[in-house]
Amino acid sequence: MAGMIEDYAVIGDLETAALVSRDGSIDWLCLPRFDSPACFASLLGKAENGCWRISPADRRPCNRREYRGDTLVLDSFWESVSGAVKVTDFMPPRAQFPYIVRIVEGLAGSVAMSGELRPRFNHGRIVPWMRSTGTFTVAVAGPDSVWLSTDQRVEVRSTDECTSFDFTLSAGQRIAFLLTWTPSHLPVPLSVDPKTALVDTVEFWERWAAKCRYRGPWREAVMRSLITLKALTYAPTGGIVAAVTTSLPECIGGERNWDYRFCWLRDSTLTLSCLLRSGFREEAVAWRDWLLRAIAGEPADLQTLYGVAGQRLLPEAPARWLPGYEGSEPVRFGNAAVDQFQLDVYGEVLDTLFVALRSGVAMEGHVWSLVDSFMSYLERHWREPDQGLWEVRGPRRHFVHSKIMCWVAADRALRIAHMAGRNTSVARWRAMRQQVYEQVCRDGWDDDHGSFVQYYGADTLDSSALLIPRLGFLPARDPRVLSTVEAMGTLDHRGFQRRYADTGDGVHTVDGMRGSEGAFLACSLWLADALAITGRSHDARAVFERVLDVRNDVGLLSEQWDPVSGRQLGNTPQAFTHLALVNTAFALQEAAAGRKPSVTGLRSV
Repeated sequence: MAGMIEDYAVIGDLETAALVSRDGSIDWLCLPRFDSPACFASLLGKAENGCWRISPADRRPCNRREYRGDTLVLDSFWESVSGAVKVTDFMPPRAQFPYIVRIVEGLAGSVAMSGELRPRFNHGRIVPWMRSTGTFTVAVAGPDSVWLSTDQRVEVRSTDECTSFDFTLSAGQRIAFLLTWTPSHLPVPLSVDPKTALVDTVEFWERWAAKCRYRGPWREAVMRSLITLKALTYAPTGGIVAAVTTSLPECIGGERNWDYRFCWLRDSTLTLSCLLRSGFREEAVAWRDWLLRAIAGEPADLQTLYGVAGQRLLPEAPARWLPGYEGSEPVRFGNAAVDQFQLDVYGEVLDTLFVALRSGVAMEGHVWSLVDSFMSYLERHWREPDQGLWEVRGPRRHFVHSKIMCWVAADRALRIAHMAGRNTSVARWRAMRQQVYEQVCRDGWDDDHGSFVQYYGADTLDSSALLIPRLGFLPARDPRVLSTVEAMGTLDHRGFQRRYADTGDGVHTVDGMRGSEGAFLACSLWLADALAITGRSHDARAVFERVLDVRNDVGLLSEQWDPVSGRQLGNTPQAFTHLALVNTAFALQEAAAGRKPSVTGLRSV
């Protein structure tokens, strides 16, 4: 049975990533890349759906674990009266094929160890043909093969279902296990020296982390979040996936289970801002370039998400053979949100291009054509209802956040035009910006709540309104902003922020789904931002540190937190949460220094 979501640490090679549990089992891994079918899927089912465990023979969880400094190298420690052992897990940055290296080292006394390798290709469904070649144990099915080897002699037993091994380690002894994936038609993969691979991997991450510019009081949390974001990056294209996993539930036993192994456009501005201000310009430019390639084409064909290579076809289908995490069904692969109409993404894209240009990233001529075509499309369609930021599966509505992002699109297009010396369309765009502003202030405001609401005519609130001052739609000290921030207390869930009102176990009237969900961690961080921007720095810091307190033992956060059960919920590790964490840390630092946030300080155009 899978552990709790917070039991998992992540290792990766910048093309895919694995989740390692406290009991030494790798329960999730897609090969050869993030959005490939999983070969270890016990996270969403049972051991029979694929895993790779190395642990003491009694199979107890480790006593402690930690990442080795500012790296993605994981050290797990088991200690008992008979002895102590350490397992070091990592994936070297990829040269050709992915490798997982697991080095087991005796620290004291003597410890009996055991292991099981159960590869299951095609998302935990296909039991491969397993055989031994003397040097390798190889598992093959269809286009996939994985190869297991060791640098010491270990007795390996293979059946159709499982490869298992037992060994005993004394202090000073070590054994390295290597697992690599190759296309099944290729010959034996090249060997990797585990000692050299460990040294090279540590050096790679330390060199990368040394570029970080954050020097504030939460450096450890910020650095771990940045390393996690780097781990979620698909290096060949620069795309950043929303999470490593699919279908980890937002409500245990419920149906709110989604595939997050893709790249979302609405993360784009947050991502670019986070990377640039943290000192990672190369990654920021790579992300912008991925974005431009992915969205090329007609504005009407813009999607809210794309595959890591920019692919558009991501059909959603249930995996009936997987019972789901703690029985949470259905397990989904692919994401139907790819076909939704979401106005906010146009604003996100144009905001991203503006932030890049303002930061000195050159704007090629074809980018201006894209800006112009996006605005021509929005001028015709901004008045339409959409499915909004939260990708609701209920009816389309006039979501306030979507309209504000149309205002952002016009505002940033005007700023780009000003910086690029283009003025052919600015009168129309300025008129559109004013029209959207007037409509939102008239139809999106509710006097009874003293707040902007979720959608026109609603009597419910939405935490996305906390973004209003950061987006520059209204000044931070505008009475409507101050009142909206105060009204967001109605979405408080034991000290954390919900996205919108919870309606219990029935079908939600807005999102169309059954069941409740936890508090959305990014929304709690938006609250901290809004509090800091509006002069409530002490309250902002308290909210921020409350989120830091629910990180797991190695500093990772999923999408949501259930303050009732004290558990993380949703896919993990979650880029949106870690991006928000980094940007909030910078916002609090700016507030402490008396500096205005970069967007709210924009001059009029």
